[in-house]
Amino acid sequence: MSDTSIHDGDAGPGPERVDVLVVGMGFAGMYVLYCARQRGLTARAFEAGSDVGGTWFWNRYPGCRVDVDSVQYSYHFSGELAKEWRWTEKFAAQSELLRYCNYVAGRFDLRRDAKFNTRVTSAVFDDETNLWTLRTDKGDVASAPYCIMATGSLSTPYRPPYPGIEDFRGDWYHTGTWPHREVSFAGKRVGIIGTGSTGIQAIPVIAREAKHLTVFQRTPQYTSPARNRPMAPGEQEAFNARHDDWRDEAMQTFNAITDYPPPTRHHHEDTPEERRAYLEGRWEEGGMPQAMLETYKNVAVDEAANKVVADFVRDKIREIVEDPEVAERLCPPEDLPIGSKRPPIDTDYYETFNRDNVTLVDIKSVPVESITADGIKTGDVEYELDAIVFATGFDAMTGSLLAIDIRTGTGASLKDAWSDGPDTYLGLMVAGLPNLFMINGPGSPSVKANMIMAIEHHTDWIMDLLDHLREHGLDRIEAQKQAQDEWVEHAREVAEATLMPVADSWYVGANVPGKTRVYMPYFGGFDRYVKICEEVVADGYRGFR
Repeated sequence: MSDTSIHDGDAGPGPERVDVLVVGMGFAGMYVLYCARQRGLTARAFEAGSDVGGTWFWNRYPGCRVDVDSVQYSYHFSGELAKEWRWTEKFAAQSELLRYCNYVAGRFDLRRDAKFNTRVTSAVFDDETNLWTLRTDKGDVASAPYCIMATGSLSTPYRPPYPGIEDFRGDWYHTGTWPHREVSFAGKRVGIIGTGSTGIQAIPVIAREAKHLTVFQRTPQYTSPARNRPMAPGEQEAFNARHDDWRDEAMQTFNAITDYPPPTRHHHEDTPEERRAYLEGRWEEGGMPQAMLETYKNVAVDEAANKVVADFVRDKIREIVEDPEVAERLCPPEDLPIGSKRPPIDTDYYETFNRDNVTLVDIKSVPVESITADGIKTGDVEYELDAIVFATGFDAMTGSLLAIDIRTGTGASLKDAWSDGPDTYLGLMVAGLPNLFMINGPGSPSVKANMIMAIEHHTDWIMDLLDHLREHGLDRIEAQKQAQDEWVEHAREVAEATLMPVADSWYVGANVPGKTRVYMPYFGGFDRYVKICEEVVADGYRGFR
């Protein structure tokens, strides 16, 4: 590619032709650009934000941090990069993660192939020229044989359509589009709607600053202590010394994360007293979200095993929260398996409800009726507020893709293909849409694994495929419909053999009204998925035409 790049604020360049088009400049988009360049391919990326970072660019809400060990939630394609960067905490905060993204972008000069403050509006494939053409809200037109969607699994914020928000006289915020300036809640009456992973991170921090915090909870959540801490002296060096071995080991784990040993015992092998002592130990140890799910074998599958762990967490809530009535409202219901909603980790979440300036409101039994000029109205009660925080999550996994008009010149469109839910082959391609790839798409492990390890695996696999096409004089590839149908059925069977699809969670799209209910991540395990992808390649790219 020439040194001429598209700069923010240009009146709009003429049509541009490259080898690869990339949508998004978070962890995935940056790695795609790096890999394309390593192979001598020209590329152009478009990013709606004003800089790199993706999730960590947009989500700047109080308490925002990663829930995978920082040394593992990092790029691992470069041993030099791993040695150069030093993490300060076990679970890095958003500001540190964004600094890391900026460092990587600068280290590999990735920004010169990207245009920022630019949202892709359409992607159309020409069946005669085998070219994808992207158009943006800034008037850009760019074409390439291949288009890679690095749009992120959690990048399209969802705010319930409560009436009256335009009448509210205070300030309101969505955690997924937080202002790029300091927000102070000092001396203010704040309401926060949502107690998922984001709300659980934000609530303790806001409560320490606000005059009063009212928490509007629809479904109580199981959460366990993060036990975050500063990185110990020599800890990163020890990890770096075994970096390559660690990477090989992570590829053979269920979620691409190591140092959390899988369970070795069934719950019924321990007495009630032994179970309690063991679970207490795991609770005190803390760690990643899966830690409590990996206490005993089959917690994700067996109702009895799941109930043992779920009951323990409910007992901990009753033990921590001083007001018995509030404690019961914070306890997830008996018919909600632990792990069926995204399992968060927290710092002083349950303890926060012992504060005098925190009120918990149940909006499942008495829903939010409207936003008023002075606050939030539920039933006959109006809560007067100076600020509202929507921690209401995202149109997960499909929202960012369906926001773009993706289609072929002959009329096939992603919207039509996904009218009954997202069907993919391996989470990588959609039948009928040639030369279009997704990173961490629905039908892949994505959000059920270490996302950066999954990003690197997906990108490496796609790049190897592009090498294969060039070596064989081919310029077009697409998923076969039968292979896609078989993969969708396999993924469905894997999920339905567990307790995971039971909850009305964003995993199944239940948080967005009208969205088809499908368990979207592949729950067969990252290790199993990697082996399947290897077998597909060994069999001459089985399932692709």
